[in-house]
Amino acid sequence: MVHALSLAILGTGFLARTRARCWARVHGGPVQILVASRERARAVAFAAQHPGVVPMELEQVFADRAVQLVDVCVPNHRHRELCERAAQAGKAVLCTKPLAAWHGQELPEGADPAQFDRLAMLRLAVAEAEAMVQACRAARVPLFYGENWLFAPAVQRAAALSAASGGMLLEMRGGESHSGSHAAYARDWRTAGGGALLRLGAHAIGAMLWLKHREGLRLCGAPTRLVAVAGEVADLSAAARAAGVPSDLAQGWNGVENWGSCVLHFSDGTRGVAFGSDNLLGGMESRLSLFGSNHRLECSLSPHDQVRAYAVREGGFGGEYLMEKLHGQAGWSTPLPDEDWSSGQQGLVQAVADALRSDRTLDADGALGVAVVRAVYAAYCSAASGQRVAVG
Repeated sequence: MVHALSLAILGTGFLARTRARCWARVHGGPVQILVASRERARAVAFAAQHPGVVPMELEQVFADRAVQLVDVCVPNHRHRELCERAAQAGKAVLCTKPLAAWHGQELPEGADPAQFDRLAMLRLAVAEAEAMVQACRAARVPLFYGENWLFAPAVQRAAALSAASGGMLLEMRGGESHSGSHAAYARDWRTAGGGALLRLGAHAIGAMLWLKHREGLRLCGAPTRLVAVAGEVADLSAAARAAGVPSDLAQGWNGVENWGSCVLHFSDGTRGVAFGSDNLLGGMESRLSLFGSNHRLECSLSPHDQVRAYAVREGGFGGEYLMEKLHGQAGWSTPLPDEDWSSGQQGLVQAVADALRSDRTLDADGALGVAVVRAVYAAYCSAASGQRVAVG
């Protein structure tokens, strides 16, 4: 049984900073936090900004037998490589969503990624995700799927209430929206593997698959499966560019969508509608609505109004952080008391730590990660063909 926990965060970007804060607050035993990057200078700078975090060379992470877990917080195109290396070194893996993606595999030289066959994308992305699961299975190490929505207090509470009702979720609606990713790699097929539906909509898709899986086990002893997907995607910023109007939204999308939605068809005849959008100003919006046969539940991960603030002018609250993607402080805002907690990031790392210490698994695992990848790329296939796409 593991009590002390030694882990290495791979990456030094926004998600890595979030995870460093969360790992530092994990309870139940001591936690040693390391950080590694392809460029040592970045790891050193990261550690200097996060007390208690120790910089380490990437090769050292895999060689150090004391490191029990790697937390993969790097762009999508590197997930499989780092997961497989960690597994071969006998280390558990926590990989952020999406588990894997298409990033130009089998793309002919000089070809436009946006024109690549979507069915081939689906096949290759799922193969990447399944290879990660197989690598961890062969090494007998756990693969945790880092979908923070599953551990958000609002979603956890809603799941418990839905189960207690004895009813069935007939319809689910949810998604995440903001003004666009700040990372250049998120706007290119070769490094992101998709746009808003993959980056943002994957949260709601993962939550819906997880909820119906558990519901099926509760009601009839077998998971409720996803059987088909209908999707639609677009770069809505193109309309603003064409009209020549001002825009404060992220620009520079290289073939990937900044808006996407899909309808999930489940084996019990129920539906889910998930979306992701980079066209929302004023902060982050993450919501999930559940419509049951005998109940209704509304989950607001962000924003929520536990705290409401008003500043007469910009900078009225000094350098205080208010919420993700909020571009200013003037006027009314809803500063989140603890964004890591309400988003589920804190609950995610605590659950992973508890699982490692007690030598047990989580249902936020590689299988769920594969299912999300399959759903998103089936939606891309559907958007390209205009037809609903069956999934196995």
